[in-house]
Amino acid sequence: MTTMKLYAFADEASPELSGQIAALKRNGLQGLEIRTVDGENISAITAAKAREVRARLDDEGLTVWSIGSPIGKIDIRTGDYPAELEKLRHTLELAAILGAENLRMFSFYLPAGESPKQFRQEVLDRLGQMADIAEGTGVTLCHENEKGIYGDIAFRCLEIHHAVPAIRGVFDPANFIQCGQDTWEAWALLFPFIKYLHVKDALADGSVVPAGKGIGNVARIVAAFRALGRSPLTIEPHLTVFSGLSALERAGEESIIGRYAYDSSDKAFDAACEALRGLLAQA
Repeated sequence: MTTMKLYAFADEASPELSGQIAALKRNGLQGLEIRTVDGENISAITAAKAREVRARLDDEGLTVWSIGSPIGKIDIRTGDYPAELEKLRHTLELAAILGAENLRMFSFYLPAGESPKQFRQEVLDRLGQMADIAEGTGVTLCHENEKGIYGDIAFRCLEIHHAVPAIRGVFDPANFIQCGQDTWEAWALLFPFIKYLHVKDALADGSVVPAGKGIGNVARIVAAFRALGRSPLTIEPHLTVFSGLSALERAGEESIIGRYAYDSSDKAFDAACEALRGLLAQA
């Protein structure tokens, strides 16, 4: 059985790099999918800052697996696309400094109420241009399914991978649930194109819960991913932090929200890591 390498969006534990490092180390993780650092989005930091981050992570024996960039999270009609391409070029330079082999990205927000079909070719053309920019950098662009973008459900993600083969996939079960997409059907369609998973589960109403506690087939998908000999996973907690919860409950009672709400970001992060380890132990 493949030994899994585990990474995380540790900015959900702390906005500061020092807090992220502490969260990763106490949970025995290998490193980061880096999204924000010291309160600043990764795509906006300077090369000098990236070198500082790399040095600190190297000292702690941690690595950056992927850049959790916001590239492609702009409106297809009103967003500044040329600026987005410049942001991509800059973020690829940062990826090289940080030693990241992947860059997470998206396929543009669509106007509400309009048919995705009318934007298909423009989306695919833009993604092809982005793939051309990344070619030769050693960094793989990885498209994440996300609510509200072109590639929100499985068959449109498949269109992207067929049209732009250089772009691989990040599979996020909770995001599919929030779009009304059955996650196992999505996995069966997309698994040949998936580079890695975001470990995030949800209930039918879209609320995020620890892995294995929702309807996302997370245990089954993680097992299938592992059976393919693939390894890295990114933990993305997205769990509710509600610091006033304990004061609202009587001793010995637990409210419904309290099952998956936590009184600090650190505790929510640790709960997400514990849930994944529980799934892996059962496999």
